[in-house]
Amino acid sequence: MTNKNICIFGGTGFVGRHLANRLTDAGYTLRIPTRRRERNRDFLVNPRVQLIEADIREPAVMRELIADCTAVINLVGILNETGSATFEQAHVKLTERIVDAMAATGVRRLLHMSALNADSREENSQYLRSKGVGEDIAHAASTNGLSVTSFRPSVIFGPGDSFFNRFATLLRLTPMVFPLACANSRFAPVYVGDVVESMTRALTDPQTIGKHYDLCGPQSYSLAELVEYTAEQIGLQRRIWRLSKTLSWWQARMLEFVPGKPFSRDNFWSLQKESLCEQNALDELGITPTAIESVVPGYLAQRTNRGRYKRLRQHAHRS
Repeated sequence: MTNKNICIFGGTGFVGRHLANRLTDAGYTLRIPTRRRERNRDFLVNPRVQLIEADIREPAVMRELIADCTAVINLVGILNETGSATFEQAHVKLTERIVDAMAATGVRRLLHMSALNADSREENSQYLRSKGVGEDIAHAASTNGLSVTSFRPSVIFGPGDSFFNRFATLLRLTPMVFPLACANSRFAPVYVGDVVESMTRALTDPQTIGKHYDLCGPQSYSLAELVEYTAEQIGLQRRIWRLSKTLSWWQARMLEFVPGKPFSRDNFWSLQKESLCEQNALDELGITPTAIESVVPGYLAQRTNRGRYKRLRQHAHRS
């Protein structure tokens, strides 16, 4: 790379924040577009990050954002549709705008975040179908001179994640018995630090161009096992009620109308496929996969201790 300027779309999200720290530590200068700059002011303490309020739906804005960059990283993804935030817009149309802007400006290197089991031929889960279409669009742009690498992780964990942290919240809100849909679905959770390390290494490794990298942790678990593990780490005793496939579908149908949409029918269909790697690309990239046991207890304990401290302060105030 002649310079070290990178534009990250989706840089203010969970993976984006970890990736931004890793890349700036490596000497890169980042440009991160956001719809609401004031909500992400924590980035401003990093002198290597340029946080730009921008409407990335506008092609001219896209071209301006990436014009002098040597690489673009697309991390944008949504698990459920809300209002104008649709799978088609987030995973397909945005990818089209990115590759068009790159072709127009001469920027060649693209790292694209997809998902394990993403497939443009998927019939049930629109999340997986749209992710597959977006991945296909990114790699098809190689005919226009783009050098593309895509990443297909299983569920990603780490400080600030929306997996273990979300289940910790739900477990606290549910007394005694926790009804769990799709309890036998299987995952190989991959550490966010390993994901961002794989992307960082790929930036300077020409052998990664054209590759679709499946990323997994060192061990597979059922969803029920992961929820039970979460309960254990936060010191709760809960009995997991493993819902049947029919009851899981009905739970999804009801919860997708709850504010925040904690579970949806599209999530249900995604969970019908095992999120496991046939070949874990972390091995090819020289990265030793990190086990959940070495990371998760630390940040769940911090979360639990903060909650205990807050309750103690409330009790002292009432006294």
